[in-house]
Amino acid sequence: MATAKKTSTKKEIIDDSKIITIYMNDVLLNNMEPKNIYVFCTNNNIDESDFYSFFGSFEALKQEIWVKFFENVVTTIEKDASYATYSDKDKLLSLYFALFELLTLNRSYVLFGLKENKQGLKNLRDLKHFRNRFKDFITDIIEDGSTPSSDKFLKVTKPVFSEGAWIQFLFLLKFWIDDTSKGFEKTDILIEKSVNTVVGLLDTKQLENLFDLGKFLWKEK
Repeated sequence: MATAKKTSTKKEIIDDSKIITIYMNDVLLNNMEPKNIYVFCTNNNIDESDFYSFFGSFEALKQEIWVKFFENVVTTIEKDASYATYSDKDKLLSLYFALFELLTLNRSYVLFGLKENKQGLKNLRDLKHFRNRFKDFITDIIEDGSTPSSDKFLKVTKPVFSEGAWIQFLFLLKFWIDDTSKGFEKTDILIEKSVNTVVGLLDTKQLENLFDLGKFLWKEK
């Protein structure tokens, strides 16, 4: 007896990047985080087991989003063959400009995530692993750069400068969140001025840069 041929539908491959994309779209379309992982998976045709094979919770997923932001940026800037020859200043500028370009592409999600609990930058748990990657990258810049390389100098500079760069990033992030200028051009100006100042402090006390930064911030205030 002849039977109808069975049609097999190939299941879409689900990986961590796919789940992240679905999650980001989900929260933006609904303007809220899913009630729980079961609801999220059911509404988006994802097996719960697939979700848990990559993330143990929504908190872990949200932290990974920021990590992927950073990894994407590092991959992009290091593709430039001349990047290895850049000065400390130019490496930082490349990092910040590429990072804020990517954040701008994902601005709706970033604003949602940081303002979700109405505490903004007071709540930085989603940036926990991002912070570690960021500080490690800054430390690599110091170790590979043109600054003095004595052991004593590096012991003091690496932790101080990496933490200082992190604070600088948060400062830039807050400014970018509130920036309403066309193409976020004021954020670009602030990036250049602040990097000039911070990198300058590695070598000399460049009060002129510091004064220039202060004038800009006062004007914007």
